[in-house]
Amino acid sequence: MTSAAAPGNNPAPSPEPSGPDPAPASGPDSVPLSAPVSAPASRPGSVSPPVARPAPRSGGAAPWKGWAAVCAVSLGIFCLITSELLPVGLLTPVGAALGVSDGTAGLMVTAPGLIAGICAPLVTVGAGRLDRRLVLCVLIALMVAANLAAALAPNFAVVLAARLLVGVSVGGFWAVAGGLAVRLVPERHVGRATALVFGGVPTASVLGVPAGTLLGELGGWRAAFAAVGGLGLVTLTALLVLLPPLPATRRITFPELPALLRENRAVRAGVVVTFFVVTGQFAAYTFVRPILQEVSGVDAEYISTLLLGYGVAGVAGNFLAGPRDAYRTLLVVSSSLTVVLALIAVLPGPAVGTVLLLAWGLAYGGVSVSVQGWMIKAAPEAPEAASSLMVAMFNFAIAAGALCGGLAVDNLSEPAAPLGGAALMLAAAATVWVTAIRHTPDRSDGQGRIGHRA
Repeated sequence: MTSAAAPGNNPAPSPEPSGPDPAPASGPDSVPLSAPVSAPASRPGSVSPPVARPAPRSGGAAPWKGWAAVCAVSLGIFCLITSELLPVGLLTPVGAALGVSDGTAGLMVTAPGLIAGICAPLVTVGAGRLDRRLVLCVLIALMVAANLAAALAPNFAVVLAARLLVGVSVGGFWAVAGGLAVRLVPERHVGRATALVFGGVPTASVLGVPAGTLLGELGGWRAAFAAVGGLGLVTLTALLVLLPPLPATRRITFPELPALLRENRAVRAGVVVTFFVVTGQFAAYTFVRPILQEVSGVDAEYISTLLLGYGVAGVAGNFLAGPRDAYRTLLVVSSSLTVVLALIAVLPGPAVGTVLLLAWGLAYGGVSVSVQGWMIKAAPEAPEAASSLMVAMFNFAIAAGALCGGLAVDNLSEPAAPLGGAALMLAAAATVWVTAIRHTPDRSDGQGRIGHRA
């Protein structure tokens, strides 16, 4: 599938030969949401003219080398998400050791998320024309240093400063790494490779965070931070050995980011859908434990096991969504989550709660890879810029969701959190339908693109 601007509205033709759209997946009925930005290159803040491929692929490399590089990037995502979420299981021991309350210790989770949202576009722009292999390695090295500093910290202020550096690493790495699959594997495998990269997100929740929490219980919270730093060193080595050189193909400027939002309807819609889905998710999921206990009647001793099942279902959902059309997958995901969150808020019974929780994990597992796929399809000429906008919104929405859910629980009741989440999921489904699904494709040019009615 080729992304094409509307007739009469195209910039000058690219000198590169036209090729297939490097979308993560493209079924016979999947279509790009809108034409790429067609602002003249000379206009300040405009987006560069579209090209058929966002980046050259390494020529002559053995196929296994590309997949090995994808695995190294996935390990980096796993390591970073484990590092970001590790304090969830260590709040009480860190607070007790350093003399702060659990609420203050919670800043170890909140602060990196906010910083990641800010730094996703900043790092993308600041990287300029640096080789992306170097950028990823520097960001992982920064995460290693941050975790080792936290492990040796004499007071909470040092721990919090180290956590801010983790936020820089998470935001920058995710924004840059999200669009690399198109440069590492053959085009027909991009969807699966992107799913593998983002498989590090749910896997970190299933394996990384519980393992870190267990290590903290056995050897102390400092040992847990040090272990994640050690895993970061392994990741750094893997990136250095397995990633090929990835020179930047275009320089992104700050004016380009708002220009991309302003002029590309697909990117705007993707950012809005990301906000609705992720805010709705964390409005509900932040309070999943009291919901399971108070509404579903699940015994407290079984909660951890159920959450492990939720995580395993999320991993499966990620790989099921990866090869599929991003637009339609997000419609299915958001519609399914609307129903699941509404039902888990009102239906009693441990068996019902268990089934709904597993369905919740399966559906939400497809979100990260699908929103990334949306951005690659929406702006194939500027995947890093589009990804940075999505990553920024993703992280801000995590904080917004937790805040909204907390207000709902404090002022109304536990079921109000998933019901509010269901309302946001419904808004996401409506947005996907209106902007990406309901239009009849204009196939007069053979491209299957959507016209200007979005």
